[in-house]
Amino acid sequence: MGVLWLAGVAMRMTILAMPPVIPQVHDELRMSETQVGLLIGLPLLMFALAAIPGSLLIARTGARLAVVVGMIVAAVAGGARAAAIDIPTLYAAAIATGIGVAIMQPGMPTLVREWLPSRIALGTLAYTSGMLMGAFFPPALTTPVMLPLGGGSWRVDLVAWAIPALLIAPVFLLLSPKGSERSTVQKLQAWWPDFKNPAVWLLGLTLGSNNSPYFAVSAFVGDYLRSKGNADLLGTALSWLNGSQLIALIILISASGRLQQRAWPFLIFGPLLLAGFLLLMIASSSFLLIAACTLIGFAVAITFTPIMAMVPIVSSAQDLPRTAAGMLTIGYTCAIVIPTICGALWDITGQPWAAFLPLCVCAVTLTVLGALLTRRSANKTLAAA
Repeated sequence: MGVLWLAGVAMRMTILAMPPVIPQVHDELRMSETQVGLLIGLPLLMFALAAIPGSLLIARTGARLAVVVGMIVAAVAGGARAAAIDIPTLYAAAIATGIGVAIMQPGMPTLVREWLPSRIALGTLAYTSGMLMGAFFPPALTTPVMLPLGGGSWRVDLVAWAIPALLIAPVFLLLSPKGSERSTVQKLQAWWPDFKNPAVWLLGLTLGSNNSPYFAVSAFVGDYLRSKGNADLLGTALSWLNGSQLIALIILISASGRLQQRAWPFLIFGPLLLAGFLLLMIASSSFLLIAACTLIGFAVAITFTPIMAMVPIVSSAQDLPRTAAGMLTIGYTCAIVIPTICGALWDITGQPWAAFLPLCVCAVTLTVLGALLTRRSANKTLAAA
């Protein structure tokens, strides 16, 4: 449970170190809003493109070693973003960071199946809660702690967050269960996702409807608040966007036995996600803007873990890495396209609120597809019984 949690932290900490310093990066490198959206979207594109090679690496070396390789690549590349001299070099480092995380992600459901075969929901909660904490630390600590310590430099900040991410790798390697790699490699023959399988598309589109809003809001909330004359709220907004996920984590832990194959997280929190975006678009006061960010973070956190817990349920042990890779390819393709569309809408219309219109659509599709996914997994389980 502990090493799964650490792996989850490593999967998000370097990626989410960027949003708190985007206004500084934006000004220094003279980026447009579309380019800001692409900066957040490029690592997510790598989540999609490199998920399949990650599945191949798992099939050849085992999930444990593949996860360690991904950790090292993500941490080193995340720190390398600090050396960017222009937009192309920043993009190159962001792409490499995304590749590292993409290698890790198909391995996590596989490790849960290997290490906790009778407690899949709890094992999934272990690493997804680590992901939530990894997403929380940089937004919560960058503005009040890390930037002052680094002299206000966004470059120093990115290096500082890369160091603990890199240190997680040897800890994970030393403390994780050993001896299962050989049997796992023998079992995993197929690695290319079966894109003819409807479950892969349902998982992927549901994931895309969940993660696209989170990453898009993380990218645009700084400039959006500045456009409304509330630039000083960025640190608070990001803290509540991610801090609300800690409250969601308490609910997830208490309800861990009632998450699998249940539609209620989607039917309740999908509409609440839509309400959060509508509030963000019309709010003018500081309180309502923070409340909207809090509601958005809470809703995406509650629905994320049930999605990930369904991967081992709808897939056999042999197909699990490639099913996860297919889901990630589809889900993070959505997460590159949607933030880019959001930024383009802002640039084209000149209206900051227009950037959140595609995210309202995501909230609706999350509600519908999430409920359909639970019915499919329930039907499969009944058929197997």
